[in-house]
Amino acid sequence: MNFASWPSLLVVDVEGNGANPPDLVEVAALPVRDGQPDTSTAGAWLTKPEHPVTPFAARIHGLTNERLAREPGWTEIAGQVHTLLATSWICAHNAHVDYRVLSAHLPQWRPAGVLDTLRLAKVTYPDLPKYRLDALIEHLKPDLSAAPAQRHRATFDAYATAQLLVAMATHYDTWDQLVAVAVPPGLPGSPEPEQEPTLW
Repeated sequence: MNFASWPSLLVVDVEGNGANPPDLVEVAALPVRDGQPDTSTAGAWLTKPEHPVTPFAARIHGLTNERLAREPGWTEIAGQVHTLLATSWICAHNAHVDYRVLSAHLPQWRPAGVLDTLRLAKVTYPDLPKYRLDALIEHLKPDLSAAPAQRHRATFDAYATAQLLVAMATHYDTWDQLVAVAVPPGLPGSPEPEQEPTLW
């Protein structure tokens, strides 16, 4: 895989308040350049949700209402997030979720495409018993020594997902081959279906 041929791409991860639909409490966006996560230009934001964080969500990511009380509201940081994401490709694990939540919070945002490392892993490693992020970390053992924060925080999960993406991408020769496998149907960047032949 020639990583220099990749378009602009950011690995994203979001954490929510546990409601449905969720309010965002954390967003991370980590560029991947030349096959490496570029933490020097990454973006990470904490935000106070409109509705309280549920006890269940707080237990998972550790972001309590008290911790977020002094953070800016979403409207204060939405422009910064939108500017960094711009029209780049994004990648996430189980990308439907992150794409849906980000799209709800950034209605004018239109990424060039969406890669899903969950979908990619199922094709790349068809015999694994599980495909959760923890299972892939255990299987591939990426170097996470430079990962910020800890598991279930957006910055850590984006860094881990970026390392998994790069490792799996080495199984494909070209960007187009990667896209054909990793973009879920119906999401931006999905290869157009072949036209059915007609009589005319």
